[in-house]
Amino acid sequence: MADPGRGLAASVDGDRGGPAIDDAIFHDPVHDGATDPTVIRHRDTGEWWMFFTQRRATVDEPGVAWVHGTRIGVARSRDGLDWRYAGTVDGLEADAAAVRETHWAPEVIDDGERYRMYLTVIDGVFADWDHPRRIVEYVSDDLVGWRRVGDVPFGSDRVIDACVARSPDDRWRLWVKDEADDSSTWSAVSEDLASWRVEGRVIGGRPHEGPNVFELGGWWWMLVDEWRGMGVHRSRDARTWRRQGGPDDVILGEPGRRRGDATFGRHGDVVVDGDRGVLYYFTHPHWDGSELGTSEASDARLSAIFAAELRVEHGRLVCDRDAPVSALPEA
Repeated sequence: MADPGRGLAASVDGDRGGPAIDDAIFHDPVHDGATDPTVIRHRDTGEWWMFFTQRRATVDEPGVAWVHGTRIGVARSRDGLDWRYAGTVDGLEADAAAVRETHWAPEVIDDGERYRMYLTVIDGVFADWDHPRRIVEYVSDDLVGWRRVGDVPFGSDRVIDACVARSPDDRWRLWVKDEADDSSTWSAVSEDLASWRVEGRVIGGRPHEGPNVFELGGWWWMLVDEWRGMGVHRSRDARTWRRQGGPDDVILGEPGRRRGDATFGRHGDVVVDGDRGVLYYFTHPHWDGSELGTSEASDARLSAIFAAELRVEHGRLVCDRDAPVSALPEA
């Protein structure tokens, strides 16, 4: 990692006149564009590590170029609530001299022997969305140094937002958003994480992204970001899913009462701690509902990481957005 720094309790606006105080647990001090968090515990130190997409929210470049050219940021915490910035991940580019890659939505897991990262990679920095994306795997022994393994084939050149978990049948599954299939969720299965077989579409319906899968309260759950809150899907086997509630039901769709948390929650990750989960998600604290993909930089682009408690009540996943979040176990 490079550029170690200090975590902030307020967003750094750069040229925008100083910090804007809110109740977020983390702001990226470089571009104030932290999104797509994934949280994992370091097996040797017990410290919590957050990997996130470091959007370039403060740059003034055409179209959606500010969402491209992104690196993967890192923050660290003893309790999962008080985070300090720890720089960016080095060495993820295939050939930094040949092409400037865009990196989105890291998924980091511990397979029991080593850490694995499944990363969305785009070859270039573009002002529009119409360019191939793929999932690339990396491995690490310490969460710091990463070695590129290679692409995970999915039969589509528009796959993003990987999530990986070991299913009840003791096989590994990888879920992605396939933009070429109406922004639906697809899965692939592996016996040993060495090769993958595509299973097909598992969640269709309303377009969505950012699948996140976890086990809590005797059920498997998948959250998907519908850009209006998160749809909730439930399963016994992590293969066949049924939506919780009707087609319009979401969590994190209603405004929260914490400062900066009044817009809907986006693309998150869940850490399970006993009988509760902690959902890490991002918001745009200053978003007014306008189109974010413009060439003019604005405060609406700025993003921040929040956390919320999850629990299962009578077979339903419940999220109290405004309840205090208890710390995760410390090292």
